[in-house]
Amino acid sequence: MGALTLKGLSKAYGAVKVLHDIDLSIDNGEFVVFVGPSGCGKSTLLRIIAGLEEITSGEIKIDGRDVAKLSPAERQIAMVFQSYALYPHMSVRKNLAFGLENLKFKRDEIEARIAEAARMLAIEPYLDRKPRQLSGGQRQRVAIGRAIVREPEIFLFDEPLSNLDAALRVQTRAEITRLHRDIKTTMIYVTHDQVEAMTMADKIVVLRAGRVEQVGTPLDLFENPCNLFVAGFLGSPRMNMLKGQIVNIDNGVAQIDVGHPHRLSASVDMAVTRPGQDVLVGIRPAHFARTETDGLPFVTGYCESLGTETYLYGKIEGQEEQVILHQAGHLAVAEGTRLQIAPTAGAVHVFDPATERALTVRRGQLSGGIAA
Repeated sequence: MGALTLKGLSKAYGAVKVLHDIDLSIDNGEFVVFVGPSGCGKSTLLRIIAGLEEITSGEIKIDGRDVAKLSPAERQIAMVFQSYALYPHMSVRKNLAFGLENLKFKRDEIEARIAEAARMLAIEPYLDRKPRQLSGGQRQRVAIGRAIVREPEIFLFDEPLSNLDAALRVQTRAEITRLHRDIKTTMIYVTHDQVEAMTMADKIVVLRAGRVEQVGTPLDLFENPCNLFVAGFLGSPRMNMLKGQIVNIDNGVAQIDVGHPHRLSASVDMAVTRPGQDVLVGIRPAHFARTETDGLPFVTGYCESLGTETYLYGKIEGQEEQVILHQAGHLAVAEGTRLQIAPTAGAVHVFDPATERALTVRRGQLSGGIAA
């Protein structure tokens, strides 16, 4: 079992508070990703769970057992570090065995665990090599194997892919996801890369400045960001933001003026919205479609074609901020080309620019768009 509960957890270094009253529950067998910008506290939180940092206040429980004062070895947790942390003078086999030998495991049990980990990670051919004889991806698999042989209740990963090139990151990401599916053990994974978070997680915890901003499944956070920060952080490229003003609200559907005859529509929370209210309208790059009529005037600055997809960069007339459009297939669009674009159904998110909170009604599926 590996259920984790954090309650009122805080961490301060002297007068500087880096984690603020964090409450979080992680179920047994979940793959949870901590994501956020550099300095948001995600690695500190992971190290606290591991027992490598002391808490200032709060509770840490694993399967209901208070572990806040226990040493790392007593917590039944294994951690995979960004730097691999392998012993360079030892073979792969000895690296895998080292922790178990210190725990006084019998030789037969050690060999059985090494053999199983090596099979799962496809590192059998490398067992007698030294770390310097391995590629970065192979070293990372050995580091993961060293965690696997301990058979912990919880695995912790601290940005394990950051030292790998792009192709290896994709490959290793898939290997870690498969590993979780096979061993069904709780995994907590720290990254600043929102693509890793979206593709790997059962549940994402978005952190900012030592606070939890939102917790949910990748799809829920993508479709229902609770504020501007989450909306802008998740999704690549980031969500476009347009300045607008609510003209009227009818049965919970707001008509929003963004400076053109055709207004945008979105379902909003009537308790916190009103006609005349200034808002920010968020639309993801993939949620714009080209249209012949009844759209917003977009002037292309430049385009990036990736063969199977194209990104158009430009501005909607009357708006200050750059807008990015994601279109399927190869497009060759000259600078200065004028297009008509409209958000696809349900793609309009509305935010309060003062509080940054979302004003859009939570949705299970997309609804809304251009209003004539």
